[in-house]
Amino acid sequence: MFGQVLRFALVGAVATATHFAVAVAAVRLAWAQPRLANVLGFAVAFAVSFLGQWRFTFAGARAPFARALPAYLAVSLGGFALNAAAYHLLLRHTALRYDLALALVLAAVAVCTYAASRWWAFRPARSGA
Repeated sequence: MFGQVLRFALVGAVATATHFAVAVAAVRLAWAQPRLANVLGFAVAFAVSFLGQWRFTFAGARAPFARALPAYLAVSLGGFALNAAAYHLLLRHTALRYDLALALVLAAVAVCTYAASRWWAFRPARSGA
């Protein structure tokens, strides 16, 4: 299980870096509002995350793509809802810079996402089902 957590963290780090880079670039280069840039970062990072988790982290579970994709989308959207709410609260009620607030939120949400991914989205296919 430790190896799986390590793989999840590695894929998550790549997806998080993607999310962060896209969001910050959208603010700095496209003058997007931070909340909108966060949505764009999430969308790009989702593709990176799903493919990495399905092919690399949970490949041994052999979760069928047709079941894993919508389940992981639900996990990710739930995680993003938590992300968006926490990010909004930090931006509104603290003096944290937008990029530091985003980094803190992304790290915190990753723990919840791992648990839901492991025990639901990428659980092994049941034989005979």
